[in-house]
Amino acid sequence: MPIADTTIRAMTRSELDLAVQWAADEGWNPGLHDADAFFAADPEGFLIERLGDEPVAVISAVRYGERFGFIGFYIVKPGFRGQGMGLKIWQAAMARLAGRNIGLDGVVDQQPNYRKSGFRLAWNNARFQGVGGGAALADPDVHGLGDGDLAAVLVYDRPFFPDDRSAFLRAWLAMPGAVSLGIWQGGKLAGYGVLRPCRTGYKIGPLFADTPALAARLFAVLQAGAAQGAPLFLDVPMNNPDAVALAQQHEMQVVFETARMYTLETPAMPQERLFGVTSFELG
Repeated sequence: MPIADTTIRAMTRSELDLAVQWAADEGWNPGLHDADAFFAADPEGFLIERLGDEPVAVISAVRYGERFGFIGFYIVKPGFRGQGMGLKIWQAAMARLAGRNIGLDGVVDQQPNYRKSGFRLAWNNARFQGVGGGAALADPDVHGLGDGDLAAVLVYDRPFFPDDRSAFLRAWLAMPGAVSLGIWQGGKLAGYGVLRPCRTGYKIGPLFADTPALAARLFAVLQAGAAQGAPLFLDVPMNNPDAVALAQQHEMQVVFETARMYTLETPAMPQERLFGVTSFELG
């Protein structure tokens, strides 16, 4: 069947589970409950391409607010690669986000291809792997985040993201099995982080804090919330030396790298307070 006969449409919620499984097959190690939070961000933002009844490619093109979009989950099924199907769904994703500043986290060796579509490098990220567990730590300033803290989290998070992502964060903070913590100073939120179970081990993301010392305290409590000896991952923006130092202090090792790229301007963010990226798939 020729490529012209493929169809592209928005995924159903159940089809998003297929995309997550494909991501796991690629070694991306998604969270056990990522799909619900991702779908909450933009239910129309996940595209699937089919050849007849067979799914052959997926991609996400998630809209945030009125001005920003993010591309992820770009996977062509093995056996159908090199036939132009990936280009077709890529073009559909770009069309869905037309007129917006678009971001993505792509593998470094694909930077030349993304540049052809108008993306420019902003910074590199590295996935660090360490070990979870350890003694349960008591920190009087670190507390679990509940429904009553959502407004404070949304205000704190806003400078770290180019547009509104409140729908996503509501679901992200409440994922089953997730540990969502905030650190407070003088009655105000001074940082927060989320630990979530993944196909392998756990990931921390995001990890935002006003100072390196506060980030280290949050990290320590989150690390203790992971199963003893389990793999623990932190996606670090490499343009924050304090974030790199935090990972290295815990003897974490780089296992994967991505390039953060945007089509228009690089959004202004407090990079010195960004210690862990929320998600390579949704920004």
